[in-house]
Amino acid sequence: MTPFWGEVVGTMLLIIFGGGVCAAVNLKKSLAYQSGWIVIAFGWGFAVAIAAYATGGISGAHLNPALTIGLALEGSFPWADVPMYIVGQMLGALIGATIVFLHYLPHWKATDDPGAKLGVFSTGPAIPHTFANVLSEVIGTFVLVLGILAIGANKFADGVNPLIVGFLIVAIGLSLGGTTGYAINPARDLGPRIAHAILPIPGKGPSNWKYAWVPVVGPILGGAFGGVFYNAAFKANVTPAFWIVSVILVVVLLGLYITTKNQTNAVNESM
Repeated sequence: MTPFWGEVVGTMLLIIFGGGVCAAVNLKKSLAYQSGWIVIAFGWGFAVAIAAYATGGISGAHLNPALTIGLALEGSFPWADVPMYIVGQMLGALIGATIVFLHYLPHWKATDDPGAKLGVFSTGPAIPHTFANVLSEVIGTFVLVLGILAIGANKFADGVNPLIVGFLIVAIGLSLGGTTGYAINPARDLGPRIAHAILPIPGKGPSNWKYAWVPVVGPILGGAFGGVFYNAAFKANVTPAFWIVSVILVVVLLGLYITTKNQTNAVNESM
């Protein structure tokens, strides 16, 4: 298997297990219906671990464009391979989401809530607030990339690393996921969102495309900063990329903060 197909298969497995646990919790007449956030957090953690065990030796099991970009900026992954990896991740996510749709085929009609159906495929904010939502995705993905790089710098018994990364995902979900559903992965959100838009799901609503850019831009910014920050803080290697990424991150967040002041006022008035 080539690294490209490693990313396709690995990301497919990630979405089968991750999207699958969302379907199990969200869709009516599932035996796991309404079993809660902790189930979802552990489901996604195990999803990452299993996918990493399956394809880590083939492609490194990035499974996430934000991680791929972060590793390229950190210097441990060649930029020439970044486009191939991202295409593989997107394709795998689309296939995985389709498999989840087929697995839960009778449950879509049994579920009345279009939002619950969309929640199987993609994330959404608990409180719509563009600046805060992007910031949440930036922080979550920054922690993800920084954590993965830090874990990789430690020596564990053979085969333990993917399990530790899985628990990192659980920790992010439990601690940081309650704001936006912690996409922390552009492919994980965008690929299944496309699947939601094109699949014949009974009673589905819109795919919320006006929000779709947040779980793409936020994770890319957070992953990029995680890679350059690790170099600067852990390796004392402050590269020009560190300053470029830092400036871009500050400018984007400042711009969003300024342009979403009205949202802040609306949120405050509703409380």
